[in-house]
Amino acid sequence: MSTAAYFDALYTEPDPFQYRQRWYEARKRALTLACLTHERYARAWELGCSNGVMTAALAPRCDALLATDLSAAAVEMARASTQAFTHVRVAQAEHPREWPEGLFDLILISEVGYYLPADALAALANRLRGSLRPGGLLVGCHWRVPFAEASSTTEQVHAALADGLVEQFTYRDPDVLLQAWSTDPTTVAAREGLR
Repeated sequence: MSTAAYFDALYTEPDPFQYRQRWYEARKRALTLACLTHERYARAWELGCSNGVMTAALAPRCDALLATDLSAAAVEMARASTQAFTHVRVAQAEHPREWPEGLFDLILISEVGYYLPADALAALANRLRGSLRPGGLLVGCHWRVPFAEASSTTEQVHAALADGLVEQFTYRDPDVLLQAWSTDPTTVAAREGLR
């Protein structure tokens, strides 16, 4: 089964990963938002937006937010989840083949990278790094438990994303790996004159 067919089958359900019901998912969103190194971002991009639950949570911290997903059904759900936010654009896209123009202050890739084989993952990671503005933040958040549909491990995905960037934070537990990298080594405390 192709990746697109796999996601099309998943999204016959309105919330296949139970983003709205599970404490695990609510906690992961809260961790992600709390770890971001800036209070606000001028231009952000969320890859793998699914049904838009994270997109809606991230939207208040962005001036402009692009959310993309491979599944047409997920895109429609994400549009419904974010309809109150006029600065959010949701689009169907297959990455790394389809790519938005311009640079981003924040790129969030969640639960996506491990569906790609090594060559496509390397191409995606390279393009993501090239789409960051100077000082921009690239965030990866992935499930750590192996599953049949994964072509790459979470550790492989994060190693590909990190290549050539400076780590800004890491949260790891047996279930999830949340990390971010930037071209700028300046910490939040240093930026605010605390060190």
